[in-house]
Amino acid sequence: MPLWQIDIHPAPEQIDRMGLQTADEIHQLGLGDNLTIAAARGYLVEGEISDEQAQQIAATLLADAVTERTVVGRLSAGNGNGSLEDPLSEPPESLMESLAEKGIEEQPHLVHVMSKPGVMDPVAASTQGALADSGLDAGAVKTFRKYWISGVDESGLEAVCRRALSNDSIETYVVGPLHMDRLGVGSQGEFELVRVPIRELDDEGLEKLSKEGQLYLTLVEMQTIRDHFVQLDRDPTDIELESIAQTWSEHCSHKTLAGRIHYRGPSADGTPGGDERQYNNMLKETIFEATQTIRRTLGDNDWCVSVFKDNAGVVTFDEMDHVCFKVETHNHPSALEPYGGANTGIGGVIRDPMGTGMGAKPICNTDVFCFAQPDITPDELPPGVLHPRRVIQGVVSGVRDYGNRMGIPTVNGAVYFDRRYLGNPLVYCGNVGIIPVGMEEKEVKANDLIVAVGGRTGRDGIHGATFSSAELTSESESLSGGAVQIGNAITEKMVLDVLLQARDRGLYNAVTDCGAGGFSSAVGEMGEELGAEVWLEKAPLKYDGLTYTEIWISEAQERMVFAVPESKWDELQDLCESEGVEAATIGRFVPTGRLKLTYQGETVGDVSMSFLHDGRPPVIRDAVYDPPVTTSLSIGKRAADANRKTLLGILGSYNVASKHWVIRQYDHEVQAGSVVKPLVGPQCDGPGDAAVVRPKLDSYRGLVISCGMNPHYGDFDTYHMATSAIDEAMRNAVAVGADPSKVAILDNFCWGYTDRPETLGSLVRSAIACQDMAVALQTPFVSGKDSLNNEFSYFGDDGEKQTIAIPPSLLISAMGQIDDVRTAVTMDLKEAGNVLLLVGRTRRELGGSHYSLVEDEKGGDVPQVDPLYAKNVFATVHASIKEREIRSCHDLSEGGFAVSATEMALAGGLGLDIAIDDVPRDDVGEDSQPLSAAEVLFSESNTRFLIEVEPTNVDAVVNRFASAGVPIARLGEVTSDGNVSIRDGSESILEVNIDEAKAAWQAPLDWH
Repeated sequence: MPLWQIDIHPAPEQIDRMGLQTADEIHQLGLGDNLTIAAARGYLVEGEISDEQAQQIAATLLADAVTERTVVGRLSAGNGNGSLEDPLSEPPESLMESLAEKGIEEQPHLVHVMSKPGVMDPVAASTQGALADSGLDAGAVKTFRKYWISGVDESGLEAVCRRALSNDSIETYVVGPLHMDRLGVGSQGEFELVRVPIRELDDEGLEKLSKEGQLYLTLVEMQTIRDHFVQLDRDPTDIELESIAQTWSEHCSHKTLAGRIHYRGPSADGTPGGDERQYNNMLKETIFEATQTIRRTLGDNDWCVSVFKDNAGVVTFDEMDHVCFKVETHNHPSALEPYGGANTGIGGVIRDPMGTGMGAKPICNTDVFCFAQPDITPDELPPGVLHPRRVIQGVVSGVRDYGNRMGIPTVNGAVYFDRRYLGNPLVYCGNVGIIPVGMEEKEVKANDLIVAVGGRTGRDGIHGATFSSAELTSESESLSGGAVQIGNAITEKMVLDVLLQARDRGLYNAVTDCGAGGFSSAVGEMGEELGAEVWLEKAPLKYDGLTYTEIWISEAQERMVFAVPESKWDELQDLCESEGVEAATIGRFVPTGRLKLTYQGETVGDVSMSFLHDGRPPVIRDAVYDPPVTTSLSIGKRAADANRKTLLGILGSYNVASKHWVIRQYDHEVQAGSVVKPLVGPQCDGPGDAAVVRPKLDSYRGLVISCGMNPHYGDFDTYHMATSAIDEAMRNAVAVGADPSKVAILDNFCWGYTDRPETLGSLVRSAIACQDMAVALQTPFVSGKDSLNNEFSYFGDDGEKQTIAIPPSLLISAMGQIDDVRTAVTMDLKEAGNVLLLVGRTRRELGGSHYSLVEDEKGGDVPQVDPLYAKNVFATVHASIKEREIRSCHDLSEGGFAVSATEMALAGGLGLDIAIDDVPRDDVGEDSQPLSAAEVLFSESNTRFLIEVEPTNVDAVVNRFASAGVPIARLGEVTSDGNVSIRDGSESILEVNIDEAKAAWQAPLDWH
């Protein structure tokens, strides 16, 4: 069939934004300065299409006639010579004119960039569908980008193409014109049943098979599989081995945290090795047990509905509906292909509430990212690592595009920076859903049909689950490209529309999402208690040529699996057709206790469910933790100008700086339920503490979404890192009005290589902290996820192996509730003349603080939490907000008191005239000297708030806190002069103008 190339350029009078952006990105990556670049996008269309039709497609379907121009040509394997006579290779006139003005005569380099065969191309798929709707026969469509680049030599061009224009995980580039005459990505292959001769392998052979087959199983696990098939007197087929590997992967089974662990760590008084424990299932005996303890305490008032047994945790909301929450990680794929990894990370977590119970409606998204600093120079990058700036831009774009296109607001999040995330960026994505009361349970029944709904199956995501359980290396980009998926949000939105209608019409008995492990995990989990038989040839495919094993383990996106009574199948099929969603029966749940897989009538796999889910040998680990010895850190007397310089340095540091460049790319207004947005204040540019969402527009009852995390504290003690993260998540939620007696929390542990006892020990200690803190605060964990082995290895110039391990990174996400969203408050100062008060105790806690980071100071005491005291503080602040006594409220976190006060002022466009004379100061550590003024300014002690109160309410508020035993200090007044003035007695200790402070705060990530 003819193959047409359609190039789409900016119209002559239009700015080439893509070219300018590309030149800027190349400059930012340090790959070339003063490059002149023109860019175009394009389509390759294969089909029985005439020249006239191709021109019509270009002009009316693919391009905007007002702002764009098109060039259409027919390709063949030998056409195109790159000369000016070739219209598809001819540089735009605007580029040639620009080069002439610069006196440059040489021809620019022509580069095409397109996805590799088999990689999902959502725009191409939509185009092919639109052509079919128009009655045109397009057998295949592919998109590409093309660039004309001047100002770089041949060697520099290769670096630009490889590191700036394309990503080898999913894309290929071609220098010069395209020479091709077809787009076929697959052909029908011959069926061949493959058996793996595992019975004859020794230990070395088993380890080799595990690594080269990308199974990533331990030797003991491989030995268990071998012994199982020895007992069966046969070798496994490839699909059986893959099914076991997917089910037993760290990603799917959480085998380390749910394994047997002998832990030895410091006792409560700090004695090394004084706390010794034996866990048979560490997660169950810490995180899960905390929730069970709380539920027993609540008794008849238990508001947990479904926890740790479904895709998302479910709690009560009102008489008609429950709400659910899930946060996932998608780290390894995002390290290789930031856009696709983050895109499918948010798409995958949206499917978790969709697959919870009988299906929940997604109402809002959250995201938290951890990156290396974007100002790292290219020559500092290890081999195989993408530049942090490129990772940041790709990740943010991926989350933005998916959430916005699905019509789900992104309402809360955070961004953290640390050089140790260079090889392993962390991408946490979360989704909240609402589900009718009575729909929270599901049950697969015998003889239900297995129905796949949504996207087709391709090679994208092969070995994604097992790959996520492995350590990344400099070779991962080329070896594991198949582990990266590309999402299509429009398809998922259509699946959601079908799911909600089918749920309300009672057309299925159970549903789950098709995520890690693809069909192997979804069907395997749904049929665990019953049994299943799957007819793999029935699965709709994106293209020919997939083997039966690839069909089974592919992680192609936007797929859900339903258990459908045969009597309801016709109605469900009609519903899917009416919404343009593909559905196919691919098997049946049968009461055999076995997973049977067939392909074209032949059995290719037959495994007992008991071995698949319960046959994995328990992981037995030793865990040892001794917090590093730290030195004391104190701050002596400092001049006001030195404090001002430190304050501006903290405000201008990447971790504290405004994230408006990220936030403003997200739609946080869609669905019309956002009450408190990510940016607040009169100019909508202040850092909000938490989101408030009204999920039902006929009710004022709302949800509060917040998070807490500080990896730097983990360098001192992961126990206090964990309790501080929970405290921060609670502070943020309470600061906007959440009721602290009904806050559900989620844990996401991202750690390094836990085969090392000391690394695992640091994780266990944080889990113990989570248990202690949750029980004390009565905040149950309802869901969670871990991501281990987040390390990157490469060989340095000296030939020695180098490893970059992430810092211990625990994200705590919180979902609170608020009776009436009209009582919610924000952190921006509201009115001159109001009074500012400080709630809580300030201690000499500078370990891991932003003061120490900016001033390059070492040591100090890491902030600690008194849980029972914190519970009292949270309840008192909430009571005051509920009574509408507080005009604004802001928690004290990164940077401490000085940063929080300045943030309130710059967000409100007002000033402060305050003194710290009456601030309660608790000394900790061996140094019993009173806290200095600078220590009050920059300490990061937990459980503290700044509150703004009208003068007439000050006495009532002070009395409320005093009667509750909560320290509170009157600081001074809100002013209209735009300056933050802080005194200690009569001495000025800090003076800063809010315009100057805002400029410093916004500058680092003020990208365009």
